[in-house]
Amino acid sequence: MSTKKKEAKTDRAEGFTTRAMMKNTEVVGPPPAGAFRERPSKPTTFRKYYERGEFPIALEHYNKGNKIKWKEDFDKLDYHRILPLFFDGLCETKHPYEFFARQGIHDLLDHGGPKIQPVIPQLIMPIKNALNTRNHQVICTTLKILQHLVVSGDKVGETLTQYYRQILPVFNLFKNMKVNTGDGVDYSHKENIGDLIQETLEMFERYGGKDAFINIKYMVPTYQSCLNN
Repeated sequence: MSTKKKEAKTDRAEGFTTRAMMKNTEVVGPPPAGAFRERPSKPTTFRKYYERGEFPIALEHYNKGNKIKWKEDFDKLDYHRILPLFFDGLCETKHPYEFFARQGIHDLLDHGGPKIQPVIPQLIMPIKNALNTRNHQVICTTLKILQHLVVSGDKVGETLTQYYRQILPVFNLFKNMKVNTGDGVDYSHKENIGDLIQETLEMFERYGGKDAFINIKYMVPTYQSCLNN
């Protein structure tokens, strides 16, 4: 009479646990941390204001693309109110909100001059929120905006230095990521996230004053000074 040998049942257990030391146990690694996983953003305040028609803007069509028509002179705009609202729209990825937010910021930075630097503290949270979405399109857009921001007015780059701890963690996370992404009308060519981060960090160092490099290095240890080359 033949007998059928009963197969031993294999359990699965995480490493460094008591169960992992038992017989017939397969040790499995920890679940992915999800550091690079995209994090959907909530509806923005910018979208709410836009849908209410509270911004003095309209869309103009040109042969080379679309453009924002401002119904109020820039020198009459309250930058403490309007600039943070447009930065809040950096999280948007849908048309027309994404277009109006991004192009509106560029217009406001082009014409803001001395009105920009005092508003910097109000821009940090929207910038941080946009970067923390981990959305490649949003990150590329935000990096381009940051490059424009540091050259938009006197002392802007130096003022940003004190906020590096809030905005640079995502820089450090994606710095070595060679991912190309296209993000719309103005940046129709593909952008490499790692290269954009490097460019932005170099502009931070150039315009951030004497303490910029040491503060960048603290948050992004692999960064090498562009001013020593």
